[in-house]
Amino acid sequence: MIVIGVSSGTSADGIDVAAARIDLEDGGAVVRLTPLGFGTTPYSASLREAVRAALPPAATTMEAVCRLDTRIGQEFAAAALRGIEEFAGGHADLVASHGQTLYHWADGATVHGTLQLGQPAWIAEATGLPVVSDLRAADVAAGGQGAPLASTLDLLMLGGRAEPTAALNLGGIANVTVVREGLPPRAFDTGPANALIDAAARLVTGGRADLDADGAIARTGRPDPVLLEHLLAEPYYRLPVPRTTGLELFGPGYLEAALRDTSRARDGGRPSDGDLLATLVELTAVTVADALEPFGVTEVLASGGGTRNPVLMERLAARLAPARLDSSERIGLDGDAKEAYLFALIGFLSWHGLAGSVPDCTGARRAPVAGRLTPGTAPLRLPAPSPVPPRRLYVEAPGG
Repeated sequence: MIVIGVSSGTSADGIDVAAARIDLEDGGAVVRLTPLGFGTTPYSASLREAVRAALPPAATTMEAVCRLDTRIGQEFAAAALRGIEEFAGGHADLVASHGQTLYHWADGATVHGTLQLGQPAWIAEATGLPVVSDLRAADVAAGGQGAPLASTLDLLMLGGRAEPTAALNLGGIANVTVVREGLPPRAFDTGPANALIDAAARLVTGGRADLDADGAIARTGRPDPVLLEHLLAEPYYRLPVPRTTGLELFGPGYLEAALRDTSRARDGGRPSDGDLLATLVELTAVTVADALEPFGVTEVLASGGGTRNPVLMERLAARLAPARLDSSERIGLDGDAKEAYLFALIGFLSWHGLAGSVPDCTGARRAPVAGRLTPGTAPLRLPAPSPVPPRRLYVEAPGG
């Protein structure tokens, strides 16, 4: 079947859309995924600003939540419809929508709830297709973190490797999945990846830039030891795994507080623009490397927007050595598109009555089927549940 995956990350800059042909083979033991196309549709300027204005720690209203749920759903619907036309020849069977995370209710190592907006009824109405949405809540209700869901895809792709391997996603928050032969897998958020770097880019440019393109500003500076030491004292990094986090902790206010707390060391000022960005790049590199060090991984396969920052990739490579740092594209998936394909996969699994998360990775008591289902315009006919969970995923080139 052809599944459309739609999502938006913590940067809230646009909607990622991926189309894939996904099939079960070998009695359900194997998933075969053929990427058909990927693209990003920017949010309208007004919606982007409204989403960012509602993100923690900002106060909001139920009116704003209702408006956001509707408008995000409408723009997701338009993006999904374009994806069906452009990537799937006008035909698809299912849409899987992650929506836009507005709040992840984490208290230390415990997650109590998670909220993704983007009303799926708008997507179902626009496309005529059934929509699987709200992909994290079932895992949280089963005692899990609701994240990182990337482990569902990572384990199917990396399982069976002889050497300990980690998949690393560098979004607003960095998350890892660790696969080791003969040992349970592990997955968790290591801390900020781009969240603080992007916040600093907005700070030093007066809001003219949302990111440090190509790491150009960070390249001009050196890590500030006082600020870096202060940031590394964050208790989150010492929580047991699995653990998850988000902008509720590592948002712009976190950076502003850290700069205030360390200002006395520099007579009330802050580091130069280059030093500030270099410090935050180093923070990501150090926390990722420190988080992976106990697992003895020999290879790290990176994906996500952070891979486009060459300074960050250089510092990660240096900190991770002797482990090799490479791109997830080496195993067949575009690093920018990986999360959208992940959600297409989870929607496909839910459609076939299969779990969308891995208890060893999220901490859940059991492996629940993910999401809720919104019917399309045609009668809803689900297939018989697959008798076995898949053990491997193969990515196949279109026409291969």
